[in-house]
Amino acid sequence: MTSLTRRPHAPAEVGKMIILTLCCLIVLGPFVMVVSTSLADSSQVGRGGGLVLWPERPTFDAYRSILAGGQVTTALGVSAFVTIVGTLLALAVTSTLAYALSRTHLLFGRVILLGVLATMLFSAGMIPMYLTVKQFGLLNSLWALIIPVTVSAFNVIVMRAFFGSLPAELTEAALIDGAGEFRIFWTIVLPLSKPILAAIGLFYAVNFWNTFFSAMLYIDDQKKWPIQLVLRQYLINNSQVGVTDAGAVPPSQPALQMAILVLSLIPIACVYPFLQKHFTKGVLTGAVKG
Repeated sequence: MTSLTRRPHAPAEVGKMIILTLCCLIVLGPFVMVVSTSLADSSQVGRGGGLVLWPERPTFDAYRSILAGGQVTTALGVSAFVTIVGTLLALAVTSTLAYALSRTHLLFGRVILLGVLATMLFSAGMIPMYLTVKQFGLLNSLWALIIPVTVSAFNVIVMRAFFGSLPAELTEAALIDGAGEFRIFWTIVLPLSKPILAAIGLFYAVNFWNTFFSAMLYIDDQKKWPIQLVLRQYLINNSQVGVTDAGAVPPSQPALQMAILVLSLIPIACVYPFLQKHFTKGVLTGAVKG
């Protein structure tokens, strides 16, 4: 008992702080360099060989150029639409399916659950999925980025476990008072399920925001490309970023590329702090009960 309450030695604490500080520097260093390069002027980027650790004269010319109505602006709108609509639709379908599977008296509920679990083990593959999307006429449509990935079996299982952990007395009392299943789900279950909805919603939002491979398969029109596919074109394929209003001295290509990279990270980074308080509780409750 005494050994459990013993304070750690000072050298061990210092060693931990040094290790954690180094880990933070390793993680934050590349991000700081990306942001600094996006804010640096052309001359400093040229002297630094394409990367800058700290901007001498910070400027937002790169951001003004790519947000002046060009392809990047359109791609951000496409990604925002896919993320918002896709997340809301995925949450609606996942929560209703998970709630139905959590009900013990659901007809063929165990068979349906086994069918959902089977999708976690067996995948149709890329070509059958492409032919299915083509058969439904979704090629070159933004719905091709949403509908095929609307439901994740893993998220259904986690959410079902959370619904199963809610007190059964609540739904039984509502049933005695004459409430139907949909009313119980809407007025009782969903208000009590904010942690799992926030956690699963964040999973879906990150997945939709980072969509690029399915867009590369299904979308030919560049005006419908999401920001991640545009980012891939400029960073990996090293295409030249077109600018609309660059001023007297246009920003350098590395600064424009890093500005696109920062813009692709900001939305998810801004959403995460608001959902963090629900994230741990929702995931742990659903996972442990499952």
